[in-house]
Amino acid sequence: MRTLLNATALVTLASFAVPAAAQNASQPATQASPQDQADDGLGAIVVTAQKRAENVQDVPIAISAVGTAYLESRGVDSIDKLGAIAPNVKIERAPSSKTISQISIRGSVTINPAITWEPAVGLYLDGVYIAKAQGSIFDVADLERVEVLRGPQGTLYGRNALAGAVNLVTKKPSGEAGGLAEVTYGSFNEVKVRGVLDLPQMGILSAKVSGQYRRRDGLINIVPNPVPGVPAAGAPKVSETDTIRNGSFMVQLRAELSDALTADYTFDYSEADQTPPFSQLLSVNRNRDPRDIFDPAGPSYAFGGAFFPLDKYTNRTRVETASIDGQVYERSRSYGHALTLTADLGAATLKSITAYRNLKWSDGLDLDGSPLPVAYTQRITNYHAWSEELQLTGNAFADRLSYVLGAFYFDETAFTNNPQSYFGGGTDLDSRYGALTKAFALYAQADYKLTDALKLTLGARYTHEKKDMSRFFRVNRDVANGILTPLVVADIPYSKVNDAKYNDFSPAATLSYEITPEINTYARFAKGFKSGGFNGETNVFGAPSAACPSGAAELCNPYKPEKVDSYEIGFKTRLLDNRLVLNVAAFRDEHKDIQLSIFTASTGAASVVRNAAAARIQGLEFEAVLRPIDAITINGSLAFLDATYKSYIDGGVDVSKNRAFPHAPKTTASAGIDWKVIQGDWGKLNIYGDLSYVSKYYTFPYALTAPARSDQVAGTTESPGRTIVNLRATVGEIPLGGATVDVSAFVRNLTKERDPSNFIDFGPGFGGLLLGYFPDPRTFGVTAGIRF
Repeated sequence: MRTLLNATALVTLASFAVPAAAQNASQPATQASPQDQADDGLGAIVVTAQKRAENVQDVPIAISAVGTAYLESRGVDSIDKLGAIAPNVKIERAPSSKTISQISIRGSVTINPAITWEPAVGLYLDGVYIAKAQGSIFDVADLERVEVLRGPQGTLYGRNALAGAVNLVTKKPSGEAGGLAEVTYGSFNEVKVRGVLDLPQMGILSAKVSGQYRRRDGLINIVPNPVPGVPAAGAPKVSETDTIRNGSFMVQLRAELSDALTADYTFDYSEADQTPPFSQLLSVNRNRDPRDIFDPAGPSYAFGGAFFPLDKYTNRTRVETASIDGQVYERSRSYGHALTLTADLGAATLKSITAYRNLKWSDGLDLDGSPLPVAYTQRITNYHAWSEELQLTGNAFADRLSYVLGAFYFDETAFTNNPQSYFGGGTDLDSRYGALTKAFALYAQADYKLTDALKLTLGARYTHEKKDMSRFFRVNRDVANGILTPLVVADIPYSKVNDAKYNDFSPAATLSYEITPEINTYARFAKGFKSGGFNGETNVFGAPSAACPSGAAELCNPYKPEKVDSYEIGFKTRLLDNRLVLNVAAFRDEHKDIQLSIFTASTGAASVVRNAAAARIQGLEFEAVLRPIDAITINGSLAFLDATYKSYIDGGVDVSKNRAFPHAPKTTASAGIDWKVIQGDWGKLNIYGDLSYVSKYYTFPYALTAPARSDQVAGTTESPGRTIVNLRATVGEIPLGGATVDVSAFVRNLTKERDPSNFIDFGPGFGGLLLGYFPDPRTFGVTAGIRF
């Protein structure tokens, strides 16, 4: 981390050292019209969502995009800060983590963060696929825009874009000297240093360096055990938790090898060494059930509660101090190389994107939220992936035909060591799992103008992939004299698991019609595909047999891919002399073989994976940008979602009427304002405000009503939703020599939203521990920066 901090400091110092006369800011690689650049919000902006530059209003899919002005005015530098950027889009941090994302689009989400699981939303950084949820929350110091595509993107984005895709696009080297340096100070001693240095072109070469470093004290102070008469309570090993210590930098090189050939190389590096969010113990089961080992009135309290009285440490109200005994930490180190070659062939453009990504990620979690040694787990992950994509885009027949042809290859290796300790070491688990994946795809899409106003888009993608799995699992239990004895042992190398092979054909068809130059409408059908695979966390083992040599049913019978048929209609309009942008989309998705992760905690922290459900998800989405006067721009969105299981088979019984849909709020909404209050030779004053609303939602697909009172029930892990308000005031473009200075003051979570946003429910197999995770509290800060 010290090396990373030094690198970031050099970026910032170098930014100040550039001659002040170099005032031209770097320009985006894809230029918008002057009007587009002026709007630069949720309205008109150039995107490359369909592998070519287009105005977002001309793309016949549900897509939201925000540009440089919006991102910088809100301080957005990672996906978890996007808020309600688009309707029916919800981005959460996974429970107990600040670097794992849970992205839900139109009710589809992957809630299990294990490295062997596939996300439901494709995440891309400059066209490079970020394949896993672990480590997917990272900082990017100089974003040009963010694109969010809603609905299945199986044709152009392929596997695991079942719900949609998120594109992070960085600013490329401009070839002109310029940059910025910025410092932020805020609540809990938060300090952020950010720098960008764009160098003048030297021959055929242009270069840019950007980076930032951020630190913050913990949100939770850790104190000694506050409850007397508990001999098993341990001393704290950390003084605070929910701290931030992270940094990132990016080096970008552009070589104009000839008039027709350009090479772009990017190296990005992110590192975090911090403590995770506090796992607050909200409750334990208190139903006098024999399984409720922490219920003082229950028959089993003598087994669990007498030595480990967790019932004394529960609190449903958000706390600021706590007592834990675990050595908690969260560390993430990721880097990537990407080389993009772009050849102008005249009537077509050929592009090659070659990328390598590497991740080392680990955490240590105190999963009982107390100073008692009840549940401590670690995850230590190593991951790397190669990918190669070829794209040919062009026009033909007097520009009536636009096409994209492509091929994609992907190769990844993932491994996690997941040691777990329970009840003071009375039960220790040695759990390890790994996966290998190779995937290949061919895709094509063509847009043909049947008339000047009517356009037909046809696309398809064929995917073939192969997966393999390894699993080691051992339970050591203290059975006598303090000696740990192995009771369950399973050692299953790759060679004992048959490869899982999947083939998928995902077509799409769109008919779009330009009613007037300001009003477009479209109707779309698309198939989506989320890869199947193995449950690496399985702890269900039996005797080997001819049908299952490994003896692990979930490894011999991998879960199936999840698929969706999506139907969508939409309207995109520019009204009131381009002062109002209003977009509407309605969709109906038919899902089958939904991959559901059921957290059981019966033998350690593990899940059961089922293709148990088919569902219908439908909704309505509105987006608008209004500029009533030149000084004020208002943006907003509103979405309604109806997610219903058509079938859900559990134990041979259809329980579709009694299961919750996770992370599928019925209503999401957002509103924002950009107000240019005053402007003069001295600079300008702008005020920005944003509100995001998410209605209540479940976080696990548990039963709505349970047979026994102590069984897992969806209501215990239901978030009441939240309304987050952020404000920012900026005095900007203050002239200082040949540079300009910006000074901002901000407040986040103005209304002090305090309800949990995520949960972990251990269920009756572990006494009903219920953990809650809360959004950050209200914080204030100031930012000062210089641009040159």
